[in-house]
Amino acid sequence: MSKAGIGVTAFFLIGLGLAVANFLTREETTPTHSMEPPDLSEVEEGGPIVEVSLPAAMSAEAQIGQRVFEAACADCHGTNATGQNGVAPPLVHITYEPNHHSDQAFLMAVRNGVRSHHWNFGNMPSIDGLTNGDVRSIIQYIRELQRENGIS
Repeated sequence: MSKAGIGVTAFFLIGLGLAVANFLTREETTPTHSMEPPDLSEVEEGGPIVEVSLPAAMSAEAQIGQRVFEAACADCHGTNATGQNGVAPPLVHITYEPNHHSDQAFLMAVRNGVRSHHWNFGNMPSIDGLTNGDVRSIIQYIRELQRENGIS
């Protein structure tokens, strides 16, 4: 075997050894939120799933988003995105924090619908009649509600 072949083999073996060592010594991390749906047995059917505190003031875009949300989303997701037991999840919930569900994920959900995966409410259909600007305003509204409720 040539010196270059030995060097490449040594480099590969050292890298493999470091990867195995990293795997064996890594600490278990606790997720920031559970993907397990909460127990809703104590929540009245159709009732709000979470309590939501409203910000003292919202940006102009969030105020527009609130109006669009109330017209297009609240029938399922509840007033102020509190969710409705048996209907749809709350969007002011750790599951929808920006690090887990990006703004793009919200836009794609509106455009394409979403298969049920965190909650047991069934699939969300796509929503017609909303512009990208409408959805961005809704997202701004949801994000401001989330921040007011300790989700960032």
